[in-house]
Amino acid sequence: MFESAETQRRIGRFAWVMAWVGLVAGQLHALARHNTTDGREDLHSALTRAWSDPARAALRPLLDWGDPDLVYVTYGKIWLPVFVAFTLCALVVRRRRQPSGFERWAWRIALTGYVWACVSVLGDYWTQWTGTPNALLDLSFLVGSTLLGIALLRNGLRPRAAAWLLTLTIPVAVVALQVTSMGSAALAVMFGFGILGRGIATESTPVVVARTAAA
Repeated sequence: MFESAETQRRIGRFAWVMAWVGLVAGQLHALARHNTTDGREDLHSALTRAWSDPARAALRPLLDWGDPDLVYVTYGKIWLPVFVAFTLCALVVRRRRQPSGFERWAWRIALTGYVWACVSVLGDYWTQWTGTPNALLDLSFLVGSTLLGIALLRNGLRPRAAAWLLTLTIPVAVVALQVTSMGSAALAVMFGFGILGRGIATESTPVVVARTAAA
């Protein structure tokens, strides 16, 4: 599946586009949560209120078309294609690098987390059509992303911005969780692989560097 150059380019484009979709739609998901009974607790934070209150007023037609819980779950469905996109791109990048040593183990941990995250968001938002999401999402993949980012920085990944985004996954997630939706905690991962995917899609510059690290 991943051997075809054209397939790799399509996956790369998919990852780049879905990173931006996740950035925008993820904020709609957060605003929808703030209209729910449980989500109103998030508005106790002055920083969250500062952007959420005017945004919910401006985007009211996109948020008031149904029961608040139903709107929240419906917008949450966007996370499945977003997570699938960066997971597929991660598989392509891993195949192109043929890693060893610490990087190989980092890939194993990260990819396990990404696949589990896809299963989790499927369970959270796609196994039912009511207003109550299933509580399955586990953000353990963030730790694997951080380890992978460190390994890729060590082994010379280009562009380095992608490796830095993966390395900074945890602090980016902490900030995102303070002001927006849980899915946005994956923003660093989304854009890390989105940048790599865009490079694969265009092939204008070397995107990955195959290097054998010491075991």
